[in-house]
Amino acid sequence: MTETILALRDVTFRRGTTQILDGIDLTVRPGEHWALLGPNGAGKSTVLGLCGALTHPTTGTVEVLGHRLGRVELQRLRRSIGHVDPRHPLRSPLAVADVVITGLTGTVEQPLRWSPTPEQRRRAAELINLVGLSDRSEARWTTLSQGERGRVLIARALMAGPRLLLLDEPTTGLDVAAREQLLETIDDLARSGGDLASVLVTHHLEELPETTSHALVISQGRVVSAGPITEAVTTATISAAFGHPIKVDRVDGRWTARAVRARPNRDAA
Repeated sequence: MTETILALRDVTFRRGTTQILDGIDLTVRPGEHWALLGPNGAGKSTVLGLCGALTHPTTGTVEVLGHRLGRVELQRLRRSIGHVDPRHPLRSPLAVADVVITGLTGTVEQPLRWSPTPEQRRRAAELINLVGLSDRSEARWTTLSQGERGRVLIARALMAGPRLLLLDEPTTGLDVAAREQLLETIDDLARSGGDLASVLVTHHLEELPETTSHALVISQGRVVSAGPITEAVTTATISAAFGHPIKVDRVDGRWTARAVRARPNRDAA
């Protein structure tokens, strides 16, 4: 039986008296690359928090990398999860290589009285090259474009050799060129093989990498569809999730979504 990276079983989550998630099921296996889709307020961030061992369910079970939440030391588990968040709160002018190395310590700044080994620095250089920024390794975080920061954060997330990569709306704030560069980086990573699994959150189909293999579509905290992406992402499922008629197409591996406009009734004149 294939090992499971993530397993959410009949998960509910409540905040006070407000029901955020209701009966969520999700199974992610090694090498799968999932999209988590849905409108604003659908519960995507809460699901991602469960996947990242940052949130516990109200009811149901969550297993991450074979460990059930509530029965595992969370800090150790989180070190096996790479998290890419474009809202990374770093404010100091760390060099790119130093930002990537903080993926080892799980901190925003480099810890005092700690320094990486030569092997760890070599690994950081390899990852910086992987995301196409070898010529920017000494550039300062404060001078990077938003797109460059996104690629640095992917390298940072990979630094500890995670088995699960979580990408929280990674193309937020990017122009078209920077978005395409970032998606190309994600695709290259997926195509490089290996058992790394990923979950990417977005509400724009145009922001899905070509290598996305599966999708979970949710709305109002409930599953609309889940499974291989060509089955889970359709005109019917996306229209149902967003509560509006939306035509979904896929061209050369990339997805598009457009609202279906009602045709004027010329006979009514």
